[in-house]
Amino acid sequence: MSKVLYLSGLAAAVLLAGCQAVNTTSGGAVGVERKQYMFSMLSADEVNQMYAQSYQQTLSEASSKGVLDKTSNNAKRLQAVADRLIPQAPRFRPDAANWQWEVNLIKSPELNANCGPGGKIIFYSGIIEQLKLTDDEIAAIMGHEMAHALREHSREAMSKAYGIQVAKQGASALLGLGESGMAMADTVVQYSLTLPNSRSNENEADLIGLELAARAGYNPNAAISLWQKMEAAGGGAPPEFMSTHPSSSSRIASLQAAIPKVMPLYEQAKAGR
Repeated sequence: MSKVLYLSGLAAAVLLAGCQAVNTTSGGAVGVERKQYMFSMLSADEVNQMYAQSYQQTLSEASSKGVLDKTSNNAKRLQAVADRLIPQAPRFRPDAANWQWEVNLIKSPELNANCGPGGKIIFYSGIIEQLKLTDDEIAAIMGHEMAHALREHSREAMSKAYGIQVAKQGASALLGLGESGMAMADTVVQYSLTLPNSRSNENEADLIGLELAARAGYNPNAAISLWQKMEAAGGGAPPEFMSTHPSSSSRIASLQAAIPKVMPLYEQAKAGR
C-alpha cells in the first residue's frame, strides 16, 4: 500500500511541477471556478492549431465521400443555432471572440457531436434525425460541446497524460516495479488523476453549456429532455455520444438544480428577440 500511495503522490507531484494553475473561463452565473493544471510547454494556440488540421482532414474526407452536408434543412438549423451560441462564448473567455469557429454537419447514422479545441464543431445527422431534436435540444448539445472547448478540457487531459507517463516511468525506475507493478501504476494514476477530473469536466460542460444556451435564448429545460432522449436511445448498446458523455439520474438532477440560475438569462434573451 505504501508503494501505491507513493506512486499516486509522485504522479501528482510531476503533474504539478510541469504545469501551471489556470482558470480558463470566468465562472458565469453557474459558478464554474475549478482551477486547472496545464502543461506549461503546451500552449492553447498549439493545441488549437493541431486540432484545426485534424478537423480539416475530417471535413476533406467527408467531402470526398459526399457526406459533408452544407445545404440541408438540418445543416441550416445547425448554423442558425451556432450563430446565436457563438457570440455568447466571450462571456466566459474574451479571447474566444477571436477563435475561427466552424460548424459542419456530416451525414452519418452516428448519434454523436463534438466541439474540438478552438471552436471546431461537428454534428452527425443521426443524432438530429434519430432523436428528433428540437432547436433547443440542438443548442443544449452544442453548448455542452462548446463548453469543453472553452474550458480546454482536451489540453487539460493532454497535460495529465504527460504527468501520468512521466510518473509511471519515474516510479518504475525508483521502485523497481516489474510488469505487475506497472499495472498497479496504471490503476493508481487512472483513479487518482483521470477519472475524478473526467467527471468534473462533464459537470462543467453541462453547466456552462446550459448558460450558453440560455443566454442565446434557448430553453434551458431542453437539456433535461435531451438527456432523457439520449438514455432512451441506448437500448441494448448506448449511443457513441454516451460513451464519452455519460448520462445518469445524478446528471439530470444537477442540471435541474442549475436551471433556476440561468432561467432569468433565458427570459431576458427571449424578451429581447
